[in-house]
Amino acid sequence: MDVDIFIPCFVDQISPEIGENMIKILQHVGCTVHYNPKQTCCGQPQFNSGYTKETQELARKFIQDFEGDRMIVSPGGSCTGFIKRRYASLFDNEQERQAAEQLSSRVFDICDFLVNVLKVTDLGATFNGKVTIHDSCSALREYGMKDEPRTLLKNVKGLEIVEMEESTTCCGFGGTFSIKQKDISSAMVEQKVRFAVDSGAEYITGTEFSCLMNINAYIERNNVKIKPIHIVNILSNF
Repeated sequence: MDVDIFIPCFVDQISPEIGENMIKILQHVGCTVHYNPKQTCCGQPQFNSGYTKETQELARKFIQDFEGDRMIVSPGGSCTGFIKRRYASLFDNEQERQAAEQLSSRVFDICDFLVNVLKVTDLGATFNGKVTIHDSCSALREYGMKDEPRTLLKNVKGLEIVEMEESTTCCGFGGTFSIKQKDISSAMVEQKVRFAVDSGAEYITGTEFSCLMNINAYIERNNVKIKPIHIVNILSNF
């Protein structure tokens, strides 16, 4: 299968190995991967901050950058959820709305794509350790994904899943929320990390790098003995 890949801004600028490992996974399951270097932000930060005009401009560019009918795979439920659920509502023009709807139907988080499109649940990966899972707000509530990451992790040799208390509670990132509401955000991430540690896990994983980046900042500041790792970096160990 030929697929396009979309690499979100945070991944591209801060943790590009997540994108590289996603390509490794896709090629491992037989996909031919296409990458358009002209791709940029999907517009979610602008949308969440109320900049509708700027969001529309980025959405138009995104639709143009991903013309065609190939499925678009991305390592994160936040941007993909935004595109799937919000793009069409940005436009009053019927032609643009239809183009947005057509695009939205082709966008998938990597975990959803593997389990529900390719019907792949075992990548032959190995990862030794106890792992707890953070369900990011955007992946869970906007994209609508919870079971797929667990399905894939259950088939990783050497990995033990230990569920934390309140795995679906927000980590406090929320894009600009962590800046505008710093004190509340700090309390939320402290709680999230405490729940993760109390689970007995050695690692905390998830599908959303921005959440893990926020969690990691707290861990490093406070010398907490747990390691954040994106799910793609676990699944690519084959």
